[in-house]
Amino acid sequence: MTHQPDAAFNPALPLLGQNALVTGAARGIGAGIAKALAAAGANVVVNDIRDPKETVDACLATGRKAMSAVVDISNQKLVEEMVERAESELGPISILVSNAAYSDRELFYLANMEGFEKTIAVCMWGPFYLARAIANRMIARAKPIDQVPGTQGNMVFVSSPHAYKAIPGAMAYNMGKAALDQMARTAAVELSEYRVRVNLIHPGWTDTPGERKFFFEDELAEHGSKLPWGRLASPDDIAHGVVFLLDPRSDYITGATLSIDGGIVLPYQEMFRIRNRP
Repeated sequence: MTHQPDAAFNPALPLLGQNALVTGAARGIGAGIAKALAAAGANVVVNDIRDPKETVDACLATGRKAMSAVVDISNQKLVEEMVERAESELGPISILVSNAAYSDRELFYLANMEGFEKTIAVCMWGPFYLARAIANRMIARAKPIDQVPGTQGNMVFVSSPHAYKAIPGAMAYNMGKAALDQMARTAAVELSEYRVRVNLIHPGWTDTPGERKFFFEDELAEHGSKLPWGRLASPDDIAHGVVFLLDPRSDYITGATLSIDGGIVLPYQEMFRIRNRP
């Protein structure tokens, strides 16, 4: 039996009536995702360590509900309190998009351990705390699959090609994202009996404020022009993929990794060398 959205399903608002929690959403990819979810019909809890007022206002402008949650996701107690408050104010959370991240760029043998451990805490432990807190609530609400054969909850984890590419100077980030990928796949297996879908997004090089921590504007423009697609990704590019994974019509997709990278993981440098030979 193939699951189909119910008769009231509106393809223009595929997430109508759902409540979503998006982390790291004050700016960049997270902000793009939060706004896209609101445009798709979801009410949104907008989390960040900085004030996400601009994102909250943009979500409210779509006619949906939105609330701010200024919380460091590397603190388990605060994460659990945030989820409790979100559900008490908006209702049951059916969507988690874990996007918050942190990274420094240092050789591992010279790295400041405070920054190294913070990267692991935000990129690995934070998503785990979120998944654990929300999964337990989704499981408690889950109905037998003969009553509701389709999706009863959704989690999307924003990871990175760093999960499998050994980018020098980013060992902590590489480690955190590799652990995140395996965590999400394991969660997909363990939560499948409750019809909670868990998927991963691997964004490519994306034009966000966070990239300005490591690159100047001219460097970003130059590097972007050399990618196979000729530009950096925008937050909207990534957000579109997240909405696709959350759409009820994607009911059969779980444990998957969607790369939205403009071909950055392709062997394009080798291909160009071959093409340019005399």
